[in-house]
Amino acid sequence: MSSHHGTHNDLHSEQGALRGEHPGRAKNPVIKVRDLAWLEFEKPDLAASERFAHAFGFATVSRTADELILRGTEAGGPCVIVRKGPRSRFHAVAFEADDSQDVLRLADATGTTAAKLPENLGGLGVDLADPGGLRVRVVADLHRHEDLPAQQPQTFNVGSGAARTNHTQRPPREPARIERLGHVVLQRTRYVETLDWYLQHLGLIVSDFLYYEGQRERGPTMSFIRCDQGMTPTDHHTLAMTLGPSNRYVHSAYQVLDLDALAAGGEYLRDSGYHRSWGIGRHIQGSQIFDYWRDPDGFLVEHFTDGDLFDCTLEPGWAPMTASGLAQWGPPATKDFLGLAPGRESLTEAAAILRALRDDNEFDLSRLRGLLKVASS
Repeated sequence: MSSHHGTHNDLHSEQGALRGEHPGRAKNPVIKVRDLAWLEFEKPDLAASERFAHAFGFATVSRTADELILRGTEAGGPCVIVRKGPRSRFHAVAFEADDSQDVLRLADATGTTAAKLPENLGGLGVDLADPGGLRVRVVADLHRHEDLPAQQPQTFNVGSGAARTNHTQRPPREPARIERLGHVVLQRTRYVETLDWYLQHLGLIVSDFLYYEGQRERGPTMSFIRCDQGMTPTDHHTLAMTLGPSNRYVHSAYQVLDLDALAAGGEYLRDSGYHRSWGIGRHIQGSQIFDYWRDPDGFLVEHFTDGDLFDCTLEPGWAPMTASGLAQWGPPATKDFLGLAPGRESLTEAAAILRALRDDNEFDLSRLRGLLKVASS
């Protein structure tokens, strides 16, 4: 067995890989995407979606009877596209490539066809499907919106420093302005197969692996995956993926300025009648300060700030997967966040467990025992 990877010691997880474990990257990926572009949803009530979006901190780019496009304050494209549909569902994830040549190279390698995107988005895109059936769009050369006014940071008196004198600190209770889309988390029944697909096709690399306690020899069951931009640091994870009994969206995360913006924005959401799922706390994998909320359609969305940034030199960390290991500090993970609260989501997942145990996938009875252990840890 190998010893701890020196590049990862004291940075994130307690240990690196053992001999023969998943390397966390592809040797020769088709392309290397630079970031998430946007997420696509379908929802029946665009007006309710927009009301929550504004309370959560998005700005509206455009709104028609059939489509709502939302953005953050940073220059660039949209964060979220919501189209009117008969039921609520997560529809697609879009990643941004460096340029149109990468889009064409990916289309050629996958036997698909690149096409111009709608005029309100601009650029070129190619549509793929991951092994779980999710539409994965890779886009480039988009129209870029200018910066919007951003929230201003507070002035802190730290230790014996006196940066603020004769002035009070009164962060307003207002929506935390979303700066940008940070990451999306997916659950997959064929976790390793789907992980390898993203690493090979999009050039993503793993920051951290988690495994079920007592089952490390069977391989990882969750990964936090970042973009590979060489020596330019990128978010600890742009995509996270976990093994489970169904192929589904878990949550998405959006960066805000700082803890004051996150906390005051949470008070605004609570006063507006929205439901906090879990928070406020600080994660272990990624180190983000977090706060999770449910939108009117039941989708889990996260405010985060102060996340880790890694360059390409860092090897994956490995750690056991536990509910208590989700946060360095903060309240215990709630049943709502873990999908265990009584209601439609838990019933749907229970039915999915029965189906998954009958089907040919990576979620078997041993993995179910590991998952139940995580939820009770």
